[in-house]
Amino acid sequence: MTTSLSLLLLLLIARPAVAQKGAADIGERLLADATIRAAIEAARTGEAQVLAEQVRLCEIPAPTFHEERRAVPVKAEFEALGLRNVRIDAIGNVIGERPGRSARPHVMLASHLDTVFPDGTDLTVKREGALLKGPGIGDNCRGLAAMLGVIRTMNAAKVETPGTITFVANVREEGQDNLGGVRHLLEGEFKGGVDRFISMDGSGIGYTYLDVGTQRYRVTFSGPGRHSYYAFGIANPMHAMGRAMANIGDLQVPSHPRTTFSVGRSGGGTSVNSIAFEAWLEVDMRSHDPAALTVLIAAVKKAVAGAVEAENARWDGKGAVKVEWKELGAAPPGAMPPTSPIVQATASVTKALGLRIVEFPSTTDSNVAMSLGIPALTIDSGGDGSGGHSLNETFVTTDSWKGTQRAMLLVIAMTHP
Repeated sequence: MTTSLSLLLLLLIARPAVAQKGAADIGERLLADATIRAAIEAARTGEAQVLAEQVRLCEIPAPTFHEERRAVPVKAEFEALGLRNVRIDAIGNVIGERPGRSARPHVMLASHLDTVFPDGTDLTVKREGALLKGPGIGDNCRGLAAMLGVIRTMNAAKVETPGTITFVANVREEGQDNLGGVRHLLEGEFKGGVDRFISMDGSGIGYTYLDVGTQRYRVTFSGPGRHSYYAFGIANPMHAMGRAMANIGDLQVPSHPRTTFSVGRSGGGTSVNSIAFEAWLEVDMRSHDPAALTVLIAAVKKAVAGAVEAENARWDGKGAVKVEWKELGAAPPGAMPPTSPIVQATASVTKALGLRIVEFPSTTDSNVAMSLGIPALTIDSGGDGSGGHSLNETFVTTDSWKGTQRAMLLVIAMTHP
C-alpha cells in the first residue's frame, strides 16, 4: 500500500473532527509562536515571487473546460514545493497534499484555475508601477499565486500543522458547470473526508461566509422562419426574444436580500433578410435567500411566457413561436452562522494581522462545500482590484503580501482541533 493511498484511507475512515475549540482568539495564539511569526515574515519578503507567478500564470489561457495549459505549471510548482501525491484528476483538478502530524482535521484550500475569457483573448499583463492590468489578473490569477505563496512560506519556516492540508487548483468555477471542479472532489474522491474548506478567490482583504445562490438558463424561441418580405405577417422568434428581454429588464427585485438578474448573452437568426427560425438568450439570476431566488425564477419565466403570448397574439398565431428552457447551471445558496468556529477563526486571524473586517456575499466554490455540510468560506487573496470579468481588469500590488499572510495563518488555524 502506497503512502498516498494510506493517507487517503485515513482521511476517509478516521473519526470526523469535532468543531474547532478556541477559534475566537486563535489568531493571537498562533502569532505567539516564533515559527508562525517567521512564516508571516517570509510571506512579506517573498511577495515579489508571488507577483511574478501571478503574471506568469495569468498569461496562460485557461477558459472553463480547457484549463489544462495552466494546470501543467501549477502541478510542476506543487511538485517543486514538496507536496505529496501531486496529481491531476479525471476532470483537470490539480491536487497536492501537505501531511500534518495527524490526518484530521483535514483542511482543503482551493483556488480556481479557470477564467471567463475564451481562447484567442490577449492575456498580456501590463505593469505600471504598482498596477497590473490584464484579463483575470485578480480573478483568479491572484488566488492561484497566493496559494503557492502560502505553501512556500510554510516550507521556509518549517511549519508543522496538527492536521493535514490538501491544496487544490480546481477547474470549472466559472461558466456553466455548477462549480463542477470542487463538486467532483467533494462528492467523489474526498467525500466525507474534508473537515473544513477554504476557497481563495480574487483580490482584496474581505471574506464571505454568505454564499449567493445562482440559477442560469438558456431560453430558446423557435418558429418556422421564412423570407422577411414574402412571409411577413408570421410570428418572429427574434421579436419574441426582444419582448422577453424587455419584460425581464422591467422586473422589480428586492435590495434586501440582494437579488439580481441579467441577460448576459443572446443570439440567433440566419440573415438580415430572414425571419428567424430560432433565437436564444441566457439569463443569470442570483440571491443568497432561497425564497427570493425562487420568486425571481418564477417572475422571469412569467416574463418570457408573456412575451411569447404577446408575439403570437400580434400575428394572430400565424407561425406561432414556442419556447424551450435549458438549465445551464445552478449553485445552491448557503451561509455559515457568524458564531461558527470557521467564521470566528477567520475574524480572529484577520484582526491579529491588523486587517479590517470586510464581509460580503458572493457565489464561490464554497457554495458546494456548504451544501454538503462542510464548514466553509471564501477569502480574498490580497492587494486590491477592479474590473473583474472584463478585459480591463486591474490589480494593485500595494501591501498585497497581507493577503498571503492571512491565507496562511487561516489555513494553519483550520488544522487545529
